[in-house]
Amino acid sequence: MTTDALCDVPLEVRQSYARSRSLRVGPQILAGGSPTGPLAGTSTVVKDLFAIEGHRIGAGNPDWLAAARIESSHAWAVKRWTDAGASVIGIAHSDELAFSLSGTNAHYGTPVNAAAPEHVPGGSSSGSVAAVAAGRVDYALATDTAGSTRVPASYCGTFGVRTTHGRIPMTGVVPLAPFFDTVGVLAATGEALQRAATVLLEPGAGPQATAAPPTEIVLATDLLALADSDTAAAVTAAARGLAEVAGVPVTEATLAGVGTLADWQQLFTVRQMADIWATHGAWVTSRHPNLGPGVTSRMRQAAAADPERARLADVGREMVREKIESTIPPGGMLAFATAAGPAPRIDLPGTAKAELRNRTIAMTCVAGLGGLPAVSLPLTTVAGLPVGVCLVGHPGDDETLLAAATVADRLLAPIRRVKP
Repeated sequence: MTTDALCDVPLEVRQSYARSRSLRVGPQILAGGSPTGPLAGTSTVVKDLFAIEGHRIGAGNPDWLAAARIESSHAWAVKRWTDAGASVIGIAHSDELAFSLSGTNAHYGTPVNAAAPEHVPGGSSSGSVAAVAAGRVDYALATDTAGSTRVPASYCGTFGVRTTHGRIPMTGVVPLAPFFDTVGVLAATGEALQRAATVLLEPGAGPQATAAPPTEIVLATDLLALADSDTAAAVTAAARGLAEVAGVPVTEATLAGVGTLADWQQLFTVRQMADIWATHGAWVTSRHPNLGPGVTSRMRQAAAADPERARLADVGREMVREKIESTIPPGGMLAFATAAGPAPRIDLPGTAKAELRNRTIAMTCVAGLGGLPAVSLPLTTVAGLPVGVCLVGHPGDDETLLAAATVADRLLAPIRRVKP
């Protein structure tokens, strides 16, 4: 399919995509789906890090796009979805090189957060989440390194899953920090999340696997304490509500304590920065690309990262997994807030944005450092703004998390019925 093959969509739909500012390319058929399969008849958009045959990857930066070659094949995850029946109708905007959590791209603008238009959509999967939140597609392809699927899901009131590190091949995806990078999926409902993500997790694109929901929900009191107090209270109540619907017990536990959490965040940050410089440093120094101010500042930090200290993240991963093993029973899930608070306003001052980002990464880095699966469920609000409940599982417990998302659908059903 050539790049100018148009999708047969009404003008008002194309205009609505333009208003949402979610796509760099589209809406048009970029990759047609198989006529059969679990995703047959559905359409999706993919983050501007995934290769699509006949197109160039932009990675959220015009200089990267200008030098990019036309891809000769799909990324592994894109091919899985098209083989399962999904048609790709858009390339969704990303923060530059996926190196941000806000979604405010200095070159392409900010995709609209349909749940709160004056607030950021979250990044780096900003375009993907904007398309889902606005109802343009039921599910979209994303990535997650430090929270780039989970944080947008929380800010925009959608579902979002970060898969176990290494479980889904990253072939054909522009990397950021390979020690942490994973494929993510954003979706409008838990059922859509389970259906789309299962295609990527299963060996074949046949009927989806069944999985039991969590056997227990463990509230992580130390991680909840990192969030704003009203966010922590709302998430605690929502997690208890989820457990009641699922018919499972709720317990409370301290995962690691303040000091250890701070150590984990430092290990995560040093390794992330070192990996980023190893991945993109040569391009930055040779190309001198035009980067936004926030990415420029963080890239300087990456250039100064100590590769020797970065190796301590291997030990950190084992520490996180040991804590998860001793804190959560088999089949159980750790619960806390996806982000430190609701989506900040687009015009929030830089110092306040940095403080919020730092607290959020202190929470999201647990799954990142541990290579663990995590899901964000849109179960509550604070001051009318969406706030996600994050569940983290043992390595490989992706299907259990997806089953929890379908339980969340049952909890949300009465709310959806009364919406106009």
